[in-house]
Amino acid sequence: MTKFVYLFNEGNTTMKELLGGKGANLAEMTNIGLPVPFGFTISTEACNSYYDNNKAISSELREQILRALSELESKTGKKLGDPSNPLLVSVRSGAVFSMPGMMDTILNLGMNAETVVGMAKLTNNARFAYDSYRRFIQMFSDVVLGVDTFYFEQYLEETREAKGYTHDPEMKAEDWMEVIEGYKKIVQKHTKQAFPEDPEEQLFLAVNAVFDSWNNQRAKVYRRLNRIPDHLGTAVNIQSMVFGNMGEDSGTGVAFTRNPSTGEHILYGEYLINAQGEDVVAGIRTPEPIQALEKDMPAVFKQFTDTCKKLESHYLDMQDIEFTVERGKLYILQTRNGKRTAQAAIRIAVEMEEEGIIDKQTALLRVDPEQLDQLLHRRIDDTHVRKQLAKGLPASPGAATGEVVFDADEAEQLASEGVKVILVRPETTPDDIHGIVASQAIVTSRGGMTSHAAVVARGMGKACICGCDALKIDLKEKQFKVGEVIVKHREIITIDGSTGEIMLGEIPMIEPELSAEFKTLLQWADELRDLGVRANADNPEDAKKAMEFGAGGIGLCRTEHMFMDAKRVPFVQRMILAETLTEREEALSHLLPMQQEDFEGIFEAMEGHPVTIRLLDPPLHEFLPDKEELLVDVTKLQILHPDSTELAEKEALLKKVRQLDEFNPMLGHRGCRLGMIHPEIYGMQAKAIFYAVAAIMNKGLPVKPEIMIPLVGHVNELRQMRQLVIDTAKEVEQETGLTFTYTVGTMIEIPRAAITADEIAEEADFFSFGTNDLTQTTFGYSRDDAEGKFLQTYIEEKVLPENPFAVLDQGGVGKLVEMGVQLGRKTKPELKTGICGEHGGEKFSIEFCYKTGLDYVSCSPYRVPLARLAAAQATIRNKKSKEPVY
Repeated sequence: MTKFVYLFNEGNTTMKELLGGKGANLAEMTNIGLPVPFGFTISTEACNSYYDNNKAISSELREQILRALSELESKTGKKLGDPSNPLLVSVRSGAVFSMPGMMDTILNLGMNAETVVGMAKLTNNARFAYDSYRRFIQMFSDVVLGVDTFYFEQYLEETREAKGYTHDPEMKAEDWMEVIEGYKKIVQKHTKQAFPEDPEEQLFLAVNAVFDSWNNQRAKVYRRLNRIPDHLGTAVNIQSMVFGNMGEDSGTGVAFTRNPSTGEHILYGEYLINAQGEDVVAGIRTPEPIQALEKDMPAVFKQFTDTCKKLESHYLDMQDIEFTVERGKLYILQTRNGKRTAQAAIRIAVEMEEEGIIDKQTALLRVDPEQLDQLLHRRIDDTHVRKQLAKGLPASPGAATGEVVFDADEAEQLASEGVKVILVRPETTPDDIHGIVASQAIVTSRGGMTSHAAVVARGMGKACICGCDALKIDLKEKQFKVGEVIVKHREIITIDGSTGEIMLGEIPMIEPELSAEFKTLLQWADELRDLGVRANADNPEDAKKAMEFGAGGIGLCRTEHMFMDAKRVPFVQRMILAETLTEREEALSHLLPMQQEDFEGIFEAMEGHPVTIRLLDPPLHEFLPDKEELLVDVTKLQILHPDSTELAEKEALLKKVRQLDEFNPMLGHRGCRLGMIHPEIYGMQAKAIFYAVAAIMNKGLPVKPEIMIPLVGHVNELRQMRQLVIDTAKEVEQETGLTFTYTVGTMIEIPRAAITADEIAEEADFFSFGTNDLTQTTFGYSRDDAEGKFLQTYIEEKVLPENPFAVLDQGGVGKLVEMGVQLGRKTKPELKTGICGEHGGEKFSIEFCYKTGLDYVSCSPYRVPLARLAAAQATIRNKKSKEPVY
């Protein structure tokens, strides 16, 4: 027979998966001698059995519950339903992972018309007894019977006002009797049946309801957001009630052993005298700070502070503790590791190590890397009440306020005048780069978490919201509409890129803080990690920021971003529109010194750390105007100015755009294919790199260039492009009289490259896995189309466990990465390997990279601290064979 029910003294903290977090902690506290009201836990296995049994409690489970109830009655000397000495219990959910507020709780179960009379006599407090009964009816009816609590609150408010009362404590016993009768009528009206009076029936209905709450909508959403598996189920904790609302010597409260906002080592919390637990969280009465308990009940306060120290020492972490005082006696109802802000998490981890409570490795495992984003970007002041206008995808963290503009050129112009702007577009393209640079933040109505806007914004550390389809953008009228609200050109909005929220007006911000504890934690991470961390940086400013955040080099410098500057675009377009090689080389001669200047700045900023430079990757049409917009311009000019020079120029441009237009640009003429057909383009870029190397060497500074050929699918492509780089290096060496040290490698982003990595490694000094494109080509998904049209549905319906563009698909894309590493090192055992896609800054993907044997990960500068911590955690967990603690 399967054991489904455990008395508190039968469990312990190691049984979390069976008893849930709350049940395991109640058992542990019982075993270490703390004053815990006795009870028992119905296991998570029982929950799964309930669902397997078509949402019905089996006879076997029913028998075990009744046996445990009998034991509880024996321990307390009370009996469920006994009018003279009634046992009242709480029924609470208790998942394996904390899900605060997501599932249901019932208090005072066991009350009926007879036991309420017994409670009144036993306590000599009729008001308390009838107040407890009305609370039970309201809570039970809401959770179990499905009667909205609104009806009860409305009736209570009307009754209170009719009697001239302001607050519930003014209500007398006879007033509560009247309310109870009214509540029962509400139940009869909405359920067509009387409120259940049999305590045993109440108990089993309540257990059913808690099991059912595992799959309520808010619980499912919470699990999806926090990556909690659906199959775990919830435990149910049945515990004898203790009452904080029995007079001035009673009370209830919640406290943290350290401040959960700042991490300061002080007792932090609040309590209410003469109240039950829900009164503290309901906001009906204003609680007192926990320190006031020392004045009201000094002996209880001393016992409580001693208990807090004991629990923190036992669990080796900051605790969130719920307690009740019943007639001067302290009871501990729950303890769990407390939720905390990023700032607090770091301070608590570091200070606990310094206090000798935990070691450095445990301290590093205590901080979720994703939390670090909160500390590196401005954020909205937590004290501000948010009024959300619309919500999109949280594409890049941070918050920003600015005037709405719809055009990249205008964004740049206004920013140059000192105006803070937020660029709002249906979607962004490389043409908008100057506007993105100039803006405080970017909002798009289309596109996903890895769209152009998202990727560029993250790289720059700017807040960004994508895919906000509630925004109906009218570019012609320069406004957007959300429902009936119209936001016009240059109106002020505030966005939160961490949540995806858009709000009207200006909202107070908190500037980022990097504490001494933050720096200490990352120093420990660097001492322990075995995986290198580099940054994706395309200009000297990003390179400097990467160094500030502790990057060990640049893993991806995208040279095409250097072409996006407004001053350079005309030369890029001249190069593309050139009809002859001579014309193209003339245009390239103007771009060469511009690229050289950028490379020099990057090399200088990196102070001798390696810099991986990717030669031109996107198709050429991305540097030209949009075909549809160009067609509109030509049509207008044909009507209004048919003989103009402008029309001739626009028609020539349209002709070239059409020539370059491709059915599937992702798989078209781009990457190394451009270099193969137009070697003069890659030749110019290689020359700019080596001229920059020479300039840095002449300054006496170290420089380590790594030249990367993108989109290689066949070894012959790499062989030819590698030779072009080598020939160019020799040419510049002869011209400058210097000897360069450099490497040539490739980006593995095509499945064939991974499958034939042993052949490709013959021509490569390093591999960098471009998992953005590798994910697209492996799944056959267009990134922007997938995220905008079907990917979210796939995730919600569990077709895919995660967005594969955000979290590396280890079962498919990951296997290609593993294959690429293994085959490449079969040819060259010392082959350097890294990853430079968006996954390089995601904690689960980083752990995969460590286990796969990569040398480094590369991510946006603002995610470098996250990657440093995640790399250390991967090293610790895998060396210790520990499970992830995210």
